[in-house]
Amino acid sequence: MSRAPAGAVGVLGFDPQAVLLKEPGILIDPHFLGALHSELRGELAPAEADVTLLQMGFLHGLQDAMRAVSTSLGAALPEPQQVVGPSLAFRFRSQVDSEEPGAIALAGFWPEPIEASAYTASLGRSDAHVCYLSAGYASGWLSGALDADILALESSCCACGDDRCRFEAREASAWRQSGDRLALAVLESLPFGAFRAFVRSNLDALGAGARSHEPIEPGSSVVHIWGPVMVVPFQSRDSALNAVELIGRDPAARDVSVVVVDLSGASIDEAFGAAALEQLVDRIEAWGAEAIFAAVSPLSEAAVASLERAPLLVHKDLAEAITAAFQLASAQQNPA
Repeated sequence: MSRAPAGAVGVLGFDPQAVLLKEPGILIDPHFLGALHSELRGELAPAEADVTLLQMGFLHGLQDAMRAVSTSLGAALPEPQQVVGPSLAFRFRSQVDSEEPGAIALAGFWPEPIEASAYTASLGRSDAHVCYLSAGYASGWLSGALDADILALESSCCACGDDRCRFEAREASAWRQSGDRLALAVLESLPFGAFRAFVRSNLDALGAGARSHEPIEPGSSVVHIWGPVMVVPFQSRDSALNAVELIGRDPAARDVSVVVVDLSGASIDEAFGAAALEQLVDRIEAWGAEAIFAAVSPLSEAAVASLERAPLLVHKDLAEAITAAFQLASAQQNPA
């Protein structure tokens, strides 16, 4: 990979907030990974595509690590715990041949070559290593967990015919001293301090938003509004539609950008009930907000799954839906 601009995540209009929030399973969905590689390599030069994947992975890994460290130290984070990214899947061990005593030098691999397999399924075999998203995630996670500037580079790749996707991780200063051309080029695209500040502010914003509301009892008949998030109980079609109308009329609701529809206790049939939900989603989106369904009962799942006008997200748990709403609202307020 050659030199590339540091702001590659924004080359295609990616909102860094959306990169963090919309694809929490970014490393474990082969269909998404294959499509992402194909799209980036169709729109960008190879170096820019590599940097974009690296930065996306780094932001995910750094956020997961900083959230985990903050939780273990008892720091204030959104309650309930927000959706997290993939569980740590890579295996790293210290390199005994590290030149500097006390320096962080690790080597390891991903047990499942998900990114390499997704790449080859979409684009075929490669002459170069392709797991930049995985390398970025490992770099971000290790940087956040160890509170150091760590870069992980792929040393062998299944997409090239190797038996495993292996990585070497060292501190940025050690890579610079090594003079490794690839490492030096990659380091130019990883402003560690700026990325830390961005992820920290992202977590702080989500924490402030999620802590600003009191827990809602599922099935409550009360409409709740906390800044950009509104929770509407679906007691009946008319009551829910009337509540949504408040968004356009009530000054207290003018900043609402995400509406959580609480379906606790509701039994939605595939005829009139489904039509009512589609009308509700249409009304919410027409105003310019996003709809999230929460607490969908087993009896209502078929009707919700059949909707043509579907909500952005569906959560079985009301508290998780509210947390996701604050995450989405935060992303909306910080466009690229």
